[in-house]
Amino acid sequence: MSHPSTDALHAALATVDDPEIRKPITDLGMVEAVDVGDDGRVRVTVLLTVPGCPMKDTITRDVTAAVSKVEHVTGVDVQLGVMSDQQRGALRDQLRGGAAEREIPFARPDSLTTVYAVASGKGGVGKSSVTVNLAAALAAEGLRVGVVDADIYGFSVPRMLGVTRPPTQVDDMIMPPVADPGDVKVISIGMFVPGNQPVVWRGPMLHRAMQQFLADVYWGDLDVLLLDLPPGTGDIAITVAQLLPSSELIVVTTPQQAAAEVAERAGSIALQTHQRIVGVVENMSWLEMPDGSRQELFGSGGGQVVADSLSRSIGAEVPLLGQVPLDVTLREGGDTGRPVVLSHPDSPAATALRGIARQLARRGRGLAGRKLGITPTSR
Repeated sequence: MSHPSTDALHAALATVDDPEIRKPITDLGMVEAVDVGDDGRVRVTVLLTVPGCPMKDTITRDVTAAVSKVEHVTGVDVQLGVMSDQQRGALRDQLRGGAAEREIPFARPDSLTTVYAVASGKGGVGKSSVTVNLAAALAAEGLRVGVVDADIYGFSVPRMLGVTRPPTQVDDMIMPPVADPGDVKVISIGMFVPGNQPVVWRGPMLHRAMQQFLADVYWGDLDVLLLDLPPGTGDIAITVAQLLPSSELIVVTTPQQAAAEVAERAGSIALQTHQRIVGVVENMSWLEMPDGSRQELFGSGGGQVVADSLSRSIGAEVPLLGQVPLDVTLREGGDTGRPVVLSHPDSPAATALRGIARQLARRGRGLAGRKLGITPTSR
């Protein structure tokens, strides 16, 4: 009787990614043993990173599916174990790539991740809705995306992205859950607070929480990191500017003059923090009526006013990135955890948000820190 080859089995296992780390389980040292019986049945021993790993069923399913495709395999048995402290430590060091502990990877000079801090002057303008839909739309464009719910007091991102699973901790490293659909990594204080309890913290605690979200969470190689800031210009906005000096601001407002004036103040913080303002997003711009007309419930022009005012203040062009109309499907997507750009991609709001995301995607990664492979020659 023909037996499956060892090389073919390991090649199949190399196609299985850890659902949280998003790297092959063979590269992570998770495959402890592969045994083949005389009857062609294969037993694979997989070491989980932590006891009670919430993704163990997914790993078992994916390993079974991959190995079953190998020629001459008659059956697959997956046996689960747990990494030792030493193995977990080696994995942690491997993932950190030799970087010092508690270092924020996005603050390194050679970081190629574009960081957007989504800000607003006041609450209720749809800043979180804009953030999660931009994240989902950017991921749909093929980018690797993460979201930090930095609105410590008013956290809502996990619900809006449909994330209910808590993070997994490997020693002092936190593995962020991944939103599905959307394929977006996300972390929020709401994942650590039981029930719907409020967070009552002051400045130092807020700074510490943000530092943990950025340094202790294993984000992997992201193209874009979005931070959903709390409204206003308080502690978190200052902390983000300190921890991520290269982060760029996206200002969200609504058309009415009162919101626009407050949004200008939120954007003007860039003058003090030396952050770049990418642009302004005007939300709730109008309501499209059945006859095709537009009802401007909150007035008009606020987004352009903010963009023009910020352009004058900072001495550089701040564009109006887009206008997002009022749309029932946008609200429904936030309630059900399915961003409108995925659930109703052709709806008016989704069309506007996908257009903004495409503008951001085209900006791409910067060249700062990138090795160009150029060798100087002597003359």
